[in-house]
Amino acid sequence: MTTYGTITRQVIDELTAIVGPRNLIRDEEKMQPYAHDETPEEQYSHMPGVVVTPTDAQQVAAIVKLAVKYLIPVTPRGAGSGLSGGAIPVYGGILLSLEKMNRVVEIDYANMMIVVEPGLVTNEINALVADQGLFFAGYPMSLESCFVGGNIAENAGGGKAVKYGVTGQYIMGLELVTPEGEIVTLGGKNVKDVTGYDLKRLIIGSEGTLGIVTQATIKLSPLPKYKSDLLVLFEDVAGAIDAVPVIFSKGGITPTSIEFMDKLSVHTACAYLNEHLPYQQAGAMLLIEVDGSDQEQVDLDAERIGELLMTHGAIEVYVADNHTTQERVWSVRRNIAEAFKVYSPHQSLEDIVVPIAAIPALMPLVDAISKKYNIAMPTYGHAGDGNLHTTLVKNPESTMDEWYAVEEQAVNELYDAVRSLGGKISGEHGIGLKRKPFMQRLTDPVELKLMRAVKRAFDPHNIMNPGKLFDVEEQA
Repeated sequence: MTTYGTITRQVIDELTAIVGPRNLIRDEEKMQPYAHDETPEEQYSHMPGVVVTPTDAQQVAAIVKLAVKYLIPVTPRGAGSGLSGGAIPVYGGILLSLEKMNRVVEIDYANMMIVVEPGLVTNEINALVADQGLFFAGYPMSLESCFVGGNIAENAGGGKAVKYGVTGQYIMGLELVTPEGEIVTLGGKNVKDVTGYDLKRLIIGSEGTLGIVTQATIKLSPLPKYKSDLLVLFEDVAGAIDAVPVIFSKGGITPTSIEFMDKLSVHTACAYLNEHLPYQQAGAMLLIEVDGSDQEQVDLDAERIGELLMTHGAIEVYVADNHTTQERVWSVRRNIAEAFKVYSPHQSLEDIVVPIAAIPALMPLVDAISKKYNIAMPTYGHAGDGNLHTTLVKNPESTMDEWYAVEEQAVNELYDAVRSLGGKISGEHGIGLKRKPFMQRLTDPVELKLMRAVKRAFDPHNIMNPGKLFDVEEQA
């Protein structure tokens, strides 16, 4: 196991010389927000030894070189909006926040690309280029709070991944500070590039364990002018999921989104919103969006999907073709997590992914785990790619000790069920600290060995975001 150095007066003096006193935080109260992300603070938080907020890549490189010199762990951090504990400084050390590196370096309309720093709020890209009829198509659902750097670290996805894919498909180039403190550019503005190993793709989704992204070149896409949404009610989960491939195969249409909500999710969210859609008869719902540049074609696609689903088991199809009705149907999906927080604030939001056709087989297994441990386990998410957010919700009558014991056992059984169906434990939120124990248990040992070899090659001193993905002692 690596024995790390501590934050001494000498280290503080050298960090201050690099970033200046205004970009260094030592006060414990001010460092507290950097000790956690969106995972439960009481379970996962760790205080950093110092927080530094560099303003350029040269400062980041100098900080990393200092960390190598004194063998101090470095934890890169974006907005802290992650759901896996990926930005938590498990071993203290240097918390390197990229919040001040938020500049737009270049907007290259000729190549339909934008170059930005990692601390830029993702949604600002769309605000900047919308008037030119462009947008960043790979953004996640939390685009108004997350940073570009965090999206790259997690290879974040979202509800529009069915049609547009996820973050990594739009990252053309990266400027990276390696765990040795060197600055390197990977990729660029070339649309095609097979010059050696694709190291850029290796960095995307590596959760900050292989280096720190200090700049990204992002491909922009034509902004669709029109969209239409369908809220489709089904009697049961099997009927809803069986209908998904029909949209593609018989409809010949690739929707923007196909969101899935089970009965418990729908009923709880609608009650929370005081929503009066006739949801009581529905055992499951699909929320489907189509978009495009031609209003007539969008309307035809929506009509075609609605007709197909009515002939394939749908109880009812509600069309939302204006902003007011679209917000109404999407608010049901967006407010599921908030609705369950009213019931119980203690939850474990999971991020499982299975082959799409396996979703009906998964749901009875989830129900059995829910009943066994007497906890609510709503399941909702992205039916178009099999990525579901099954959430374990604490029974309000249980003590916290009882909840922690139940949570661990129930998550273990959920992941076993997912693996039995050919699935994985994370589709878009990442492994981080939260899922690390399960990563060890549920990943092929040969695959883990290869991952550790990559980690050692990039980070021989094991200082870059240690304690994530796999155990530190196994890096020696």
